[in-house]
Amino acid sequence: MTLRPPAAFAALLLPALLACSPKYNWRDYASPDAPYRVLFPAKPASVTRDIELDGMRVAMTMTAAEVDGATFAVGAAQAQDPARAQAALEAMKLALLRNIGASVQQQASASAAATTGGENRAALEVDATGQANGAPMRLVGHFEARGKRFYQVIVMGRPKAVPPEQLEQFFTSFKPIQ
Repeated sequence: MTLRPPAAFAALLLPALLACSPKYNWRDYASPDAPYRVLFPAKPASVTRDIELDGMRVAMTMTAAEVDGATFAVGAAQAQDPARAQAALEAMKLALLRNIGASVQQQASASAAATTGGENRAALEVDATGQANGAPMRLVGHFEARGKRFYQVIVMGRPKAVPPEQLEQFFTSFKPIQ
């Protein structure tokens, strides 16, 4: 058995490690502003802005990361009451669809009262295509209200920049903590 010096081993290993450099560097993110966790495919950045949704003014914190021209983002805000939070879902969806002149390919919705604490919950799902700056765009979104809190979880980018396995990883990792 021949033992190789550590430097020789490192020299052999370095090209293999560089060749395996992933585009998607998934990392767990727990929001300091809203009760949720999610996996982002790169280091996210956050910004908070006042926005208007269907006549309601709220401070929304948007946290996002970009990989290969696809943006993975979670927006979170709080309404004055649960009914306004649920109304915000449709307003967020329509605003995003208008931004890219989108036509909806698939859409689903659900609502229920939770058995614990009677918290109202509602959700919308959308998969749409449109255009931004003359280029085709795809928007995949999950919009959710839980009590007074509401969230938009979206991936937007050129159609080939949003692989199905990365969409699944992102959307299934989103968990409101309540």
